[in-house]
Amino acid sequence: IGHKPARECSMRPHLTFRCILALATALSTFPLANIGAQGLVVAEATIVDLQEAMAAGRITAAQLVDASLARIEAYDRSGPALNAMIRLNPNARMEAEALDRERALSGPRGPLHGIPIILKDNYDTFDMPTTGASIALAGLVPPDDGFQVKRLRDAGAIIVGKANMHELAMGITTISSLGGQTLNPYDLTRYPGGSSGGTGAAIAASFAVVGWGTDTCGSIRIPSSQNNLFGLRPTKGLSSIDGIIPLSHTQDVGGPMARTATDLAIALDATVGPDPADSATNLVVGRELPRFAQSLDANALRGARFGVLTDGFGETSEDRAMARVVRAAIAELEDAGATIVDSFTIPNLDALVSKASVINLEFKFDFIDYLAASPGAPVSSIREILDRGLHHIALENAFERRDSLGVRDSDDYRAAISARADVRNAVVAALEANQLDALIYPTMRRKAARIGEPQRGSNCRLSATSGLPALTVPAGFTDDGLPVGLELLGTTLSDARLVSFGFAFEQVTDHRRPPSTTPPLVNGRAPDPMVFDVRVAGAGASVLARFVFDPTTNILAYELAVSGVATSDIHAVNLQLVSDGTPGVVTRSLSQPGSATAAARFALDVNERAALFADRLYVVVYTREHPTGAARGRLVLPAR
Repeated sequence: IGHKPARECSMRPHLTFRCILALATALSTFPLANIGAQGLVVAEATIVDLQEAMAAGRITAAQLVDASLARIEAYDRSGPALNAMIRLNPNARMEAEALDRERALSGPRGPLHGIPIILKDNYDTFDMPTTGASIALAGLVPPDDGFQVKRLRDAGAIIVGKANMHELAMGITTISSLGGQTLNPYDLTRYPGGSSGGTGAAIAASFAVVGWGTDTCGSIRIPSSQNNLFGLRPTKGLSSIDGIIPLSHTQDVGGPMARTATDLAIALDATVGPDPADSATNLVVGRELPRFAQSLDANALRGARFGVLTDGFGETSEDRAMARVVRAAIAELEDAGATIVDSFTIPNLDALVSKASVINLEFKFDFIDYLAASPGAPVSSIREILDRGLHHIALENAFERRDSLGVRDSDDYRAAISARADVRNAVVAALEANQLDALIYPTMRRKAARIGEPQRGSNCRLSATSGLPALTVPAGFTDDGLPVGLELLGTTLSDARLVSFGFAFEQVTDHRRPPSTTPPLVNGRAPDPMVFDVRVAGAGASVLARFVFDPTTNILAYELAVSGVATSDIHAVNLQLVSDGTPGVVTRSLSQPGSATAAARFALDVNERAALFADRLYVVVYTREHPTGAARGRLVLPAR
């Protein structure tokens, strides 16, 4: 940064209030890195929106790439610093320009022509490394594209970049030795889900229109739930997993995550189908493939029957916040015409599911096979990664546990494969006996955990161990602003019907809400911090406070001075939140007793941010003479 005070401040580990102002001034004059993105608002834009704009000549695919890259530049390493991306595609703009020329000459290939997308970094790409977010594979470039990647390129989609993931897909919090920790854009102190958490955070933040993840036990559905997205774990075999770094070939599936059900349907249409390289796709050989976009029906919920799976709801106090939101969503399903069969159970289901996972039994050997088929692979096994220390410390126990198996085939493995059939048969029999279209339950019983704490409460296993499709849809938000997902699980190849249910639910509820930390860019860059003053006077005490609010981080910085009263008589200066005309409640202490000046910074929570934008936050000064409040003044943001 060329601005001298800002340059000096950039070298300091802790920003002072003076530095914050200097940096805000410098940012207001900082040159754009993506000139082509000026004036384009791609946040929350849908495939249909963008195709209409390109057809009308209002935008080009190259400009869309510029706009996506501008958002990544503003919000992935700067501002909220989501850390969702592993790498960018250096050829994305060139590819977009070629697609623009093709559109002009012969028209679009289809609905994905010129649409920016993001891939989880376990999808093989011939022109970029595929690493599974592991430092051990940092330079590994596959010889060809994976099945779904080739389908996407053939459809005209543009890969903007590849997203961070939980290292080698071995967890649900998205931390890795190559990419570090990804943050949740709805609460920067919490996990984004995983293992496809980078994709989830990136699509929630509109770094691209649609993103691809993989799901071995929840890795599409969990980040979809925690990032307010639609995500389908498809029927096992509906699409190929060839060209995806394996975790468990029996349970692995790949597929899209999107902000709308329509975008999800369009993305699915492009990537389903049989592949000789994946024997599981024999399921659809000779069958008519589902047509997701064509099957969308706003009235799909009328007459549908859903069983509320009792076992999917937790019983502890930590489960209640999510359960309340999902129960409210179930009532909305009923209002939209669905029949709800409450308190539905399947006998011995937990016992069956607990025996049916093969992840720990397959990974070691599947990974060896993948590396052996990858020319130039720098390692040959998980053992070698462990011995050379090429992994994040958080993965140590998982790697050791999965490397401990001695043989590929075993009695335990055969029993688990058999148990998978038992789970599938039990679920399908229960659905058919009760004439149900789907089971419904929370995708996650617990909120997104704070970074550093364990993430519990996943309901991932039922779909993963049965091979049956499951769709996560946005169900609403907790009181503290965290997204909640509702999951619908159906029978084999009922995928298109599930997505249609999600589409119908979306039409009558619209629970999608973009994260506040990644707002639309202003002239190609993040909005500048808001600087404003508050003057408080009354009962002999006065306060002058200057605030700086960064809407991309929710950080509120301030400095204040109290006058007109003896320092020893000052009790405190606090921040109060007023709701519905009731007396304000204290949310923050801005100064300590006996202090006439103060300066600090803190992150507003979702309720404080909402109150700030609604002019419901007040500065209040308390003194010895007026212990219940000598004077108060409202925080009013500058015109916006």
